[in-house]
Amino acid sequence: MTTDSILATVRPRTDEDLDTCVRLLREVHEHDAYPVSWPERPAAWITPPTTLGSWVAELGGRTVGHVGLAGPREHDGAPGVWSAATGRGQDQAVMVNRLYVSPAARGHRVGALLLAEAVAEARRLGRHPVLDVAARCVEATALYERLGWRRMATVAQDWGPHGMVDVHCYTAPGAQPPHPPQPGPHPR
Repeated sequence: MTTDSILATVRPRTDEDLDTCVRLLREVHEHDAYPVSWPERPAAWITPPTTLGSWVAELGGRTVGHVGLAGPREHDGAPGVWSAATGRGQDQAVMVNRLYVSPAARGHRVGALLLAEAVAEARRLGRHPVLDVAARCVEATALYERLGWRRMATVAQDWGPHGMVDVHCYTAPGAQPPHPPQPGPHPR
């Protein structure tokens, strides 16, 4: 059986998966420069303090991808942009983050499966999924847009030693909350 005929599966990440997730992150970092800077504590980077859930994808018995879901943090762009566009509180948004897939496993819908799991959990929590992605991450933005994610804005974020970085802010497809009313003509 070739890997082309093997379907990826997604399951909740466990603490026992962290070492494998760090090794996979190193592989992705060396291939794609994601994350931009190698984190001092990669296991902690994979699991930010506001984490609400995380999942791994397996293909042919190997862990080949990861995604997380976290509450908004002060430096995240998408929750604020979404809040301003919808008139809803940032606390009603949730960040899809730490999405990465082994270069060898791309083309097997692993990223799409991971995103679907994170979105489903966000919806179960009654929150709206959003995400930030560095504008230079062309493959990632292509994936999000192919899956119907809508770019809301591009903002500059301070990424420490990298200075200001342009970041696209996306909102998940489907069940979009209404935009705030647009001002109409003023009554006379």
